[in-house]
Amino acid sequence: MTELDLSAYARDVVAEADATADAEGTTTAEAFTRRVFDDLEEAGVTSNTFSAYHMAHGHLVHGYGLDDSGECLDLFVTEFVLDPMDSKLTKVETETAFRRLLTFVRRCRDGLRHHIDQAFDVYDMCAAVEKALTEVQRIRLFLLSNRVGTGAVVPPTEFDGLAVTHEVWDLARLHRHATSGSISEPIVVSFDPPLPCVAVPSSEPDHSVTLAAIPGQRLADLYGEYGPRLLELNVRSFLQVRGAVNKGIRETLLKAPQRFLAYNNGVTATASQVDFVYGPGGEPTGISRVHGIQVVNGGQTTASLHYASSRDKAPLSQVTVQMKLTEVSPDRLAEIVPRISEYSNTQNRVTLVDFSSNHEYHVAVQRITRSLWAPATDGSGQETHWFYERARGQYTDEVAKARTPARQRAFKKINPTRQKFTKADLAKFVQSWHQMPFHVSRGAQKNFAAFMSRVDLLPPVVDVQHCQRVIAMAILFKSIDRIAAAHLAGSYKSMITTYTTARLSLATDRRIDLDGIWREQRISPALEAAIDDLCPPVMNIVTTPREGNHVGEWCKKPACWDAVARLPWTVPRDLEEELREYPLDEEALAGGAARGDKEAVEEVAQVPAQEWYALERWAKETHNLEPSQRQLAQHVGRRVELGQGIPQQQAAQAIHTRREALAMGFTPEQ
Repeated sequence: MTELDLSAYARDVVAEADATADAEGTTTAEAFTRRVFDDLEEAGVTSNTFSAYHMAHGHLVHGYGLDDSGECLDLFVTEFVLDPMDSKLTKVETETAFRRLLTFVRRCRDGLRHHIDQAFDVYDMCAAVEKALTEVQRIRLFLLSNRVGTGAVVPPTEFDGLAVTHEVWDLARLHRHATSGSISEPIVVSFDPPLPCVAVPSSEPDHSVTLAAIPGQRLADLYGEYGPRLLELNVRSFLQVRGAVNKGIRETLLKAPQRFLAYNNGVTATASQVDFVYGPGGEPTGISRVHGIQVVNGGQTTASLHYASSRDKAPLSQVTVQMKLTEVSPDRLAEIVPRISEYSNTQNRVTLVDFSSNHEYHVAVQRITRSLWAPATDGSGQETHWFYERARGQYTDEVAKARTPARQRAFKKINPTRQKFTKADLAKFVQSWHQMPFHVSRGAQKNFAAFMSRVDLLPPVVDVQHCQRVIAMAILFKSIDRIAAAHLAGSYKSMITTYTTARLSLATDRRIDLDGIWREQRISPALEAAIDDLCPPVMNIVTTPREGNHVGEWCKKPACWDAVARLPWTVPRDLEEELREYPLDEEALAGGAARGDKEAVEEVAQVPAQEWYALERWAKETHNLEPSQRQLAQHVGRRVELGQGIPQQQAAQAIHTRREALAMGFTPEQ
């Protein structure tokens, strides 16, 4: 990717944070923090992060996170300035920031939450940190800064017996990843003694394959150190959908560890460089170091080894894992690695989805939006593009290609930063519209995995109208986000926004005129007034957790959506008058390609009515699925029982609902 001048990048970071803060009614520091959170989550560095600001004498914190395994607590402090190139982040400032962050951890342990009003999001953060300190195995402290650091390294330390590490994400580090197209830093692993191996001769200049055996404890430790970053995105998303621990693997590790090599298929990994030790004849006999290692198949094996060791205290000294390691030329990594991942995961349907930016859906959306002009509605006559960033860093790359300041300004004029959206953003907009706010609340990466599973199940027809309506969803979502900020949603704003969007979609039966929003590039006054009326009661439910959860965990549960869906709210008359007569074509929005609709009708008719009724009861008892999906199951069951036909579109939705229920644990015998 073309190198972008660091000072220009610094200006872009400030401009984007300033624009986001202005649009969302927040601070530039919080806008910058959330931007970096998204980057870190996309890379698999962190997960389940929440922004929450608190400052008192001696401590400062801007957010926290708890990884999916529950083993690592992350705390974040942000240092954001409007003139980042005027000075550098010094060693003293770095050490002071980490010291204040650790002081916050200490005060949480000592009961800081008792001195904070429960109505504030900071209370949830303090309570979550206090609880996590009794459960986690390590703590990571992050300093996020838009200044260039001096390279000061803060050594690891301990807190109450827990290992504490420090990470600085400064301007240079963020810039390096923005211009390389990837946020993830290559993982370099050394092996001493070297791993025994057999190198397979290859005539291909861009890749070579080596077969090796890696000790189970070493693989478990690697996952413990790097977490999901060790896994290629397809595998990482698969684990998030299905869960990390395989019962068969666990049983073998606990009862017959010496047979693990015989029973398990091993792992498939890729690397950008492999260093060997050689025998007397010059042949490779061992692997001493691997650069840029990623596991592309065997994610459950890798994670299960770690959890068996850390949770079950299983001894792994007798466990050996076979590994197929493919060294890929760095300039072919983006092309070859996803294919290795896809072809080596064919036994699992969900992993056949290519979660990478090369998926045909994302390629099609980019192709159309690059030539799709949004109407000029501000009187200037200047039409603009909504820039879809299919691959990380595309926008930055295009700015860099413009070279001169005048051309860069011209590019940004027709591709304004406020109209840039990523794959994760697209998934958030569409999933919210389709009433899946609990998926959205689980984080960008998990929601994206769920969205892609939906795309795979019911491929959408990607045309100009589809892209216009997706952009209209973006305009609607951003408008609701702005209104939520005006209601002082605070750090819960993202969750309140997705739940308000979903509740509005449910109340209007998805009859909001997205085509009208596209034409006007804004929501109507009637729609704005309705959102302003709906947002406070939704906020009240979202920020009042049940079942002993804090807000962040409560919002991830279908039960939260069930509570919001039952919220009494009537569409105002002014809005009702401008709604469409019928819901928008579901096929064009999120799946249900016409070629499969007739088959869906036949498949629905083959499912007994009693099974549809059982599905509806199961979903209600377990709080799974959406209320609309439960109603659909009951409705379809009644029509099947009466021998009535099922409309094609409804049949496609019913089949999707049934498959989703089966994946969640529903069995037809119920």
